[in-house]
Amino acid sequence: MTGEVVLGAAVAIVALMLVTWLVSLAWHDASIVDPVWPLGFVVVVWVTRAIADGNDARQWVLVTLVTVWGLRLSGYLAWRQRGAPEDFRYQAMRRHHGPRFPIVSLVTVFTLQGVLMWVVSLPAQLGQVRSSPDLGVLAFVGIALWVVGFGFETVGDAQLARFKADPASVGQVMDRGLWRYTRHPNYFGDACVWWGIALVAAETGIGALGIVGAVVMSVLLVRVSGVPMLERTMAKRRPGYADYVARTSAFIPRAPRSTPRSTSS
Repeated sequence: MTGEVVLGAAVAIVALMLVTWLVSLAWHDASIVDPVWPLGFVVVVWVTRAIADGNDARQWVLVTLVTVWGLRLSGYLAWRQRGAPEDFRYQAMRRHHGPRFPIVSLVTVFTLQGVLMWVVSLPAQLGQVRSSPDLGVLAFVGIALWVVGFGFETVGDAQLARFKADPASVGQVMDRGLWRYTRHPNYFGDACVWWGIALVAAETGIGALGIVGAVVMSVLLVRVSGVPMLERTMAKRRPGYADYVARTSAFIPRAPRSTPRSTSS
């Protein structure tokens, strides 16, 4: 059963990313991979639900948690990209690789994200393959952590969207609401969401192997494509961002440090 589940998830991801790649070629826009990324987890969890014969309550909990998270984030990213040109990262890749860009993007963007999707979604896969035990304390702790994480990223995204929509915010650094306590409430929320899902899955025993998914997601957010990549661009575009960095936690929320406040950038 476990082998069928992880293989089924892999096949679903390959199909999804291949179709997404073909669409990106037709639209000349590789940015569509961004809203498809969270949507892929929804596909995985439902494919797993159809294949696996695990504990019904735990399966529906995992399906619900992943689906709500994935649809919300996919919709938000699609809304944020509407009418925008292709992301600067992919534009730079096009210029650098020229005619080889389609194949390069297939390997370095779509295939890589597909592999990461499979690894990160392991708790949502493995947590569905055992019929016992029933939901216990660890699962409810995981659900509570998911709620905290989902709240952080949802509220954080909404606060940032309102800030960007305000003409008075042009040239300013967002340091209000949740952004006063962490420079990346959305990334912190994502990490909590997947640690919560991992705890729900871990209660089954074999599902504990899925913790690797939460670890990989956290590393991506903190060390690879999340915080570091965004902050490199922010430091260049917002001179006042250095002051914000000096007083505000990068990831885990905490009270701001007592440093002189920058009012503009």
